[in-house]
Amino acid sequence: MTGEPDLSPARLRQARLAIAAVFCTHGAVTGSFATRIPWIQEHAHLGAGSLGLALAFPALGAALAMPLAGRINHRFGARPALRGLLALWTLSLVLPALAPNLATLCFALFVYGATSGMSDVAMNALGVETENRLGRSVMSSLHGMWSVGALLGSAAGTVAAHTGADARLHHLLAAPALTAAGLVCVRGVLDLRSAAGAEAPAHFALPPRSALLIGAIGFCAVFAEGGSLDWSAVYLRDVLDTDAGLAAASTTAFALTMAAARLAGDRVVDRFGPVRTVRAGGVLATAGGLLVVTAGHPAAALGGFALIGLGISVVVPLAFAAAARSGPAPAQAIAGVATITYTSGLIAPSAIGAVADASSLVVSFGLVTLLAFALVAGAAVLRQRPAARAAEPADRDEPARIRP
Repeated sequence: MTGEPDLSPARLRQARLAIAAVFCTHGAVTGSFATRIPWIQEHAHLGAGSLGLALAFPALGAALAMPLAGRINHRFGARPALRGLLALWTLSLVLPALAPNLATLCFALFVYGATSGMSDVAMNALGVETENRLGRSVMSSLHGMWSVGALLGSAAGTVAAHTGADARLHHLLAAPALTAAGLVCVRGVLDLRSAAGAEAPAHFALPPRSALLIGAIGFCAVFAEGGSLDWSAVYLRDVLDTDAGLAAASTTAFALTMAAARLAGDRVVDRFGPVRTVRAGGVLATAGGLLVVTAGHPAAALGGFALIGLGISVVVPLAFAAAARSGPAPAQAIAGVATITYTSGLIAPSAIGAVADASSLVVSFGLVTLLAFALVAGAAVLRQRPAARAAEPADRDEPARIRP
């Protein structure tokens, strides 16, 4: 894709702020939805098993739709593609609360996940290109802004739920507001278009092998993240016999640790590089996992979960950045890594539950600890390959290109 002619420092700062706001908007949709799941479950008259089935459909929709993002980028250009896909995502927030039964909820969540996944790929591709133009790491802070958006959306949703507001009304008001915010934010992102004569990417091409290896690192991090978010409170309650308030606080503390570490992570990556950063993070996450499984007191377990969150916080942003630089099709590679990480987030909670049923939660978090250690062993796949470095523009003052 050809770049904009104006690459002044002021323009690049504007583009960075704009894409950060896009990430925040994307996260706010997720937070707004997550807080109203109990209302949606009751409205659709679903039991726990039916709800679990329905909640698999966002990941399914995302996995099937994400490979299309590269072709949409090629056809319309990066900024128009992101504008349209982000608007579809924000507007899709209204669908789940309108569903009266399991079948319609599954369909609504499939659409919700498909639009989420495509806009996710589009904004990450633009985030990587913004990082390339700036010549320094920004992907960690961009994902930190996503976490900030999720916290803001969940805070608003918590207030709405506390007041007993109908989720249909809540989301009918939130969706257009977030859509308007997203459209304003997208105006400032880089305007990139496919070079004349460039071949359109395939509709459903498999990601390159390098992206699969990078995706495996993302899989380990997201498994640890999903398992800790969904099971940390249960672990403190069932294994360490803590009260409900302290157990619930573990989840909030973990999410806040992740957000704070991502916002500060770019400085660490710029100083030490992605490989050493992820190796060090893997050591921290492994130490946290060992602390959790050996904890005899709630404070030790809380510290362990905090270390897990700190250790894995920057892995997914760095995986997306490495995927985009791993070959000639950045959006395709990002889609491949995103599909793997979405799959990990889907199976992690149920896998931990299955292991706990067969043995114990302590054994489940032993598995999390092993996957955290895999980050130490596999971090080298995030190293930028010589071919990828050679493919970059020699002069960053000239318009860079993203191959479609």
